[in-house]
Amino acid sequence: MHRLTVDKIIANIRSEIPFEAVSEDYSFTLKIEEYAPYICGAVHDGHQFRKSLWDNCLHTAYDRWYEEDPCTKEMVREHPIVIAGCDSRFEYDLNRAPDTAIYKDAWGKQLWRDPLPEKEHHKSLDKHKAFYEVVHALMSQIERKYGKAIVFDIHSYNWKRWEREVPTWNLGTSNIDNSRFGDTVSSWCGKLEQMSLPNSIRSSSAVNDTFQGNGYFLKFITNNFDNTLVLATEIAKVYCDEHSGVIYPEVVRSVARHLQDLIPLQAEEFHKAND
Repeated sequence: MHRLTVDKIIANIRSEIPFEAVSEDYSFTLKIEEYAPYICGAVHDGHQFRKSLWDNCLHTAYDRWYEEDPCTKEMVREHPIVIAGCDSRFEYDLNRAPDTAIYKDAWGKQLWRDPLPEKEHHKSLDKHKAFYEVVHALMSQIERKYGKAIVFDIHSYNWKRWEREVPTWNLGTSNIDNSRFGDTVSSWCGKLEQMSLPNSIRSSSAVNDTFQGNGYFLKFITNNFDNTLVLATEIAKVYCDEHSGVIYPEVVRSVARHLQDLIPLQAEEFHKAND
């Protein structure tokens, strides 16, 4: 993996050069093995939290991990185009608009001991801006090449905090054109239910059950690219113990193997249905 500036990453994309890189500031990674008609994203995969913020943060490393989406990049890493955040959403949240990307409090608890200094604020927002400059360049290139694109926006959520039965997979669709893409949503929901997972985990799915798909990654792409569908796809954290932080690698690998088959199949269906 090469360390590249944002300008070089964008230049590679515009020239359709396959590459794998981490951004110069180590805030995100992008792998492009080939310029395929679909993209996988894991914007909340990151856990990095820069040292200049440590003493001012009231949340522990576990507090942060609990609200992040660990292993979501791992679940899609074998696909031809994968973009993922490296930094914790507690530093800046890639799935929020710039004006709300830096938390003052998080999940009912004040985040900063003292107000965040302006220089720290700007440093975080510069990373957010750079990420979306690359996303825009990437989506432009794929839409230009194929006329349309589909993005698998992979997240996870803490299912044990819910006091009712919740699905293994939740699709958030409130900000996409459901009259146009509803059949694709139904098809994707059905495919996710087909998974046979270890440890007697039942792979159920639902639409807009626990979350509605209000993330900025989805909104940014949807608002800027008329022919791209973003499928906000959340897996319950059945692949780990939310309370201890232990990861179940056999479940992560199983999900990854299933998605290795199901994502290209769904992408192919999408492109055929929208010719």
